[in-house]
Amino acid sequence: MTATPQNQPQELQRQLTNRHIQLIAIGGAIGTGLFMGSGKTISLAGPSILLVYAIIGSALFLFMRCMGELLLANPHFHSFSDIAEKYLGSWARFAMSWTYWLCWIVTGVADLVAITGYFRFWWPDLPSWIPILGTIALLFVLNALTVKAFGETEFWFALIKIIAIVALIVLGVALICLGHTNDSGSTASVSNLWEHGGVFPNGFGGFVTGFQIALFAFVGVELVGTTVAETKDPETVLPKAINAIPLRIVLFYIGSLAVIMMVTPWNEIVPENSPFVTMFALTGLPAAATIVNLVVITSAASSANSGIYSTSRMVYGLAQSGDAHRVFAKLSPRQVPRNALTLSCIFLLSALVLMATGDGVLEAFTMVTSMSATLFVAVWTAIVWSYLRYRRREPDAHRASRFRTPGGSTTAVGLLVFFALMCVALSLAADTRGGLIAALVWVGAVCAVGMARERRRG
Repeated sequence: MTATPQNQPQELQRQLTNRHIQLIAIGGAIGTGLFMGSGKTISLAGPSILLVYAIIGSALFLFMRCMGELLLANPHFHSFSDIAEKYLGSWARFAMSWTYWLCWIVTGVADLVAITGYFRFWWPDLPSWIPILGTIALLFVLNALTVKAFGETEFWFALIKIIAIVALIVLGVALICLGHTNDSGSTASVSNLWEHGGVFPNGFGGFVTGFQIALFAFVGVELVGTTVAETKDPETVLPKAINAIPLRIVLFYIGSLAVIMMVTPWNEIVPENSPFVTMFALTGLPAAATIVNLVVITSAASSANSGIYSTSRMVYGLAQSGDAHRVFAKLSPRQVPRNALTLSCIFLLSALVLMATGDGVLEAFTMVTSMSATLFVAVWTAIVWSYLRYRRREPDAHRASRFRTPGGSTTAVGLLVFFALMCVALSLAADTRGGLIAALVWVGAVCAVGMARERRRG
């Protein structure tokens, strides 16, 4: 066996502070689906989309409490793949880690598709390879520096999102107070939430289909769980980040979308366009829509940035446990798993193929987001399943926990039912069914491979 050079770093460094983690948590809770996909979800569900986001947000807050209790129950847990291994078996670590890797690869592809669409706001005929390659190269460089550089980048990306959404809400309230009238003759008013067909204008079916893309808007909410190994004082930082989720959902999702539909009736919002860009264009300021388009590009880049970070750490962990080639377990002199980072960036190039063969930006975005959402649901399900095993095996640890899940096992069972219903919702429409099936095939295959590996190891 070759000796390890003394100057070769062998462990990830705890360089992420409370400031980084809080903003990473916010960034994870504000996905590209909010900026890019909310136009379509509004067209499907109308004002009832507010209830859709409230339901999903409440469920995922409880899910995060389950995950937080598990992560803090054992100081040796570095991520939720460690949790899966302990409570479900080594096959689950293999399956969850590779599935989470694919989660963020597919999400990264969705972000790159969204970025392409945003750039076409300025240059409609821009070849898709230009923004895709440019974004991948930029994010590789940012992530190859140090984990602190990633934290700083994500801090500022998330801060831009927050400022943009708060500005949108303030602008919307001002337009409502002034009774602004748009080009179609509609007047900004709170009553727009119920005067155009009611809160459920497309019936229960429209309400259910609203869950399809809305679910994707929340992917990444679990991201703080992958930062534990590189976080200072996780016992204090993690609970703070998780407990702030409900307020963030009310402000960023429900608040922003309610204001958008008050200013512009839901039936006048164009599904293909970002309602955030459209909203700022109503001010009449020539630069307003351009500025917001830059903001939503930053948001998509933020999501892709998080994805590249997560996937590189997952592959690094897989290599350390022998479930990926050992070359991916090497760290650069800056304590970054650069080889794993390179692998993830290479797979992001599949966005080029998707854009070359797809029918358009929205169609491609819908397909990959439904696949991504299903993969994330699979990971979330494994974490909740692990929580139930933990409760049964370690009741004393649960009683001693300072961050217990409200409702305990009953909450966990309810979450499993909710996740199953989300898969049913994704199966109802043809444009999301393909992504659902592809994701389920992957999950079945990777679980089978993981179990076969576990049996061979004895």
